[in-house]
Amino acid sequence: MKAFDFALQTRIVFGSDSIERLGELASELGVSRVLMVSDPGIVQAGHVERGIESLRRAGLEVALFAEANENPTTRDVTKGMEVANDFKPDCLVGLGGGSAMDCAKGINFIFSCGKEMRDYWGIGKATNPMLPMIGVPTTAGTGSEMQSFALISDEHTHVKMACGDKRASCRIAILDPKLTLTQPKDVTALSGVDALSHALETYVTRSRNAISMHYSREAWRLLSLNFAKVLDNPNDLEARAGMQLGAAFSGVAIENSMLGASHALANPLTATYGTSHGQAVGVMLPHVIRFNGVQCEEWYRSLLEATRATNGAPPPEGGSDALSDYVKSLVAAAGLNTDLRGCGIEREKLVDLSFSAAEQWTGKFNPREVDQPTLLQLYEQAY
Repeated sequence: MKAFDFALQTRIVFGSDSIERLGELASELGVSRVLMVSDPGIVQAGHVERGIESLRRAGLEVALFAEANENPTTRDVTKGMEVANDFKPDCLVGLGGGSAMDCAKGINFIFSCGKEMRDYWGIGKATNPMLPMIGVPTTAGTGSEMQSFALISDEHTHVKMACGDKRASCRIAILDPKLTLTQPKDVTALSGVDALSHALETYVTRSRNAISMHYSREAWRLLSLNFAKVLDNPNDLEARAGMQLGAAFSGVAIENSMLGASHALANPLTATYGTSHGQAVGVMLPHVIRFNGVQCEEWYRSLLEATRATNGAPPPEGGSDALSDYVKSLVAAAGLNTDLRGCGIEREKLVDLSFSAAEQWTGKFNPREVDQPTLLQLYEQAY
């Protein structure tokens, strides 16, 4: 049994139309000026308007920065800071996918502590208390609402910086499954694969512990049972709710056990080729599962006990090979590529990509040790 230090940093408010409680919940934090961070798609879907109306009904002043981009960069944070400096909020709301919430956290780091984003690359580098933040996810993917990390890419080098500090955690996460009904099909697919990868990686990392494994296992159960359902019937609200809870539980697991080689391999694909994160991690995950199966076979079988051949999931006896095949089938069912060639990756670039993957921080948490030659081999298997 591993020692651990666990505290659930974030209050979870779950239920259909719970976004209507945003103003009430923000008021409970004792704030008066709220900066909402979102993106144009969420504005178009009408979710931003609902959130702002709720805040104003509670008597709160609101400013909006709705220019967060997918895979937010230091440029996005800088532009958001211009709004924050003018408005001087005492609370932040991240409304949207993981990108909007990460951008809001990035703004919070700079607004609360000064300096530049790169100064917070790592863990525990905030220098002051940070503004209270509320996360309102409109996708079921990153679990950012339950994590203390902001993933921000350097606009010049494209290196993805993981900036984590417990003070950056959301005080409240509002999980309203109705908000996910407006996701485009490709977003549902990409975010769902990302969430699945979080559940599967966190369950076997070197940093896993008794509590994180419970969250990983329940996340896997919810996600694996509902992913195909939301792909087949996007209006299945019950399945959407299962996906959103599963993504949030995966976020709790990440906070307490970190990730592994799939994400180390995925990040250079995104940085170099602009491959969507869900696509990148989806194409690599089956190969990492087989690789880790050498020493994680019993763990993978234990995880498969949670689904027991339900909804197409393999029986526990199949172990890592069956799980790998099943994950690959889900990636294909989502309409994503299952090899690197299909993603437009050039074979001659695999060596360079493997060196970049070896520098990624998540690789050191992988249960089976990885290095540049090993990562190159995994890229070649995925090609």
